Amino acid sequence: MRSIEIPFGKSKLFVQVPEKRLNAVIRPNHNHIMSVSQKEVVLAALANPIGTRRLCELARNKQRVLIITSDHTRPVPSDITMPLLLDEIRRNNPEVLITLLIATGMHRSTTEAELLERFGDEIVDNESIVVHNASSDEDMTFFGTLPSGGELWLNKLVKENDLVISEGFIEPHFFAGFSGGRKSILPGVASRKTVLYNHNAHFIANPNARQGSLDENPIHKDMLFAANQAKLAFILNVIIDTDKKVVAAVAGDHKKAHLAGCVLCEKMARVEKVVSDIVITSNGGYPLDQNIYQSVKGMTAAESCIRQGGAIIMCAALGDGHGGEDFYRWFADRPNAETVMRDIEGIPPEETSMDQWQAQILARVMSKATCWIVTSVENRELIETMHMKWAPDVKSALAEATVLLGEDSTVTVIPDGVGVII
Repeated sequence: MRSIEIPFGKSKLFVQVPEKRLNAVIRPNHNHIMSVSQKEVVLAALANPIGTRRLCELARNKQRVLIITSDHTRPVPSDITMPLLLDEIRRNNPEVLITLLIATGMHRSTTEAELLERFGDEIVDNESIVVHNASSDEDMTFFGTLPSGGELWLNKLVKENDLVISEGFIEPHFFAGFSGGRKSILPGVASRKTVLYNHNAHFIANPNARQGSLDENPIHKDMLFAANQAKLAFILNVIIDTDKKVVAAVAGDHKKAHLAGCVLCEKMARVEKVVSDIVITSNGGYPLDQNIYQSVKGMTAAESCIRQGGAIIMCAALGDGHGGEDFYRWFADRPNAETVMRDIEGIPPEETSMDQWQAQILARVMSKATCWIVTSVENRELIETMHMKWAPDVKSALAEATVLLGEDSTVTVIPDGVGVII
């Protein structure tokens, strides 16, 4: 019997799998010994930017600087990165006015408690922080027409500042190829109308809109255009391991530095596919497993390794429940995943509705495999209403999946589904 650790919320679960049934345990390649601290990794990136001058030089004569930063759903170590960014900007311009814009995209607003957890008291108490609201039309400015034909509306602070920079992290992304870089702009600080168009059903169904894919990815193309229009002048992106520790960082030109970071990320995250009857995975623990909406990301890694008709077991704390009423209603108002897929596939880009992209991907996964969610009993009704199966622990879920698929059914375990490219 093999015992395998699975991230779950801010703690861990352990799954016991018989050796004779275990096909593989798939992990990213983060196995190395850091010879320097996380802070030193970030400082080295800031001191050696890719494709541009140092940030302190870019900011030298600027009056207003905008730092776009990730929201509560992303494990960006801003308690490390943000103080270093602020110091770098003020190195040659101590009186510059700096605004931090929280890139919520279409997520709910970040709370004060979440800001404190992300940045710490000193930054929250002393810096100007604005939380982006994609639905606030009066806060948007028009920036042109996307390659796809949609209108590009961004937070007006982008145009009102002399220098726009962003911080974030790079990981495999289930339809944008990789996170980080241009994603801080679209969807990060874009309007609801713009995000909906970019996340349309046709793009989501495109075979190039997958983890690790940038070439000919229509979603990435729109995002890159948006970053150019926003004049995103400098990025700081980190790569983190399964313990949320910084293992690499890139800084500089938003396209060149991001591509360099994606190459590093791919080397760590690209793994061999091992197909099984049952796949057990997670969303890497907190903060990405706060809701079902985010947990779809890890489920797509399992989708790559599951045979048709198999079983996927997702371990997620779900402290935030479903993560979006519109997302939830796609399933609660329909009899099965196949109906969800049918109803979404024909929707034209200009009629894209809230969260349909996440529902489209989850329905695709559910059409391939029976899905269990391992979480607290408070979420049982929610999960079952969305046509998935609930289990109180991994042992129970594996036992039920074994009844469904047989005593000799094979198992692949992906402890961190959002950390791999398959």
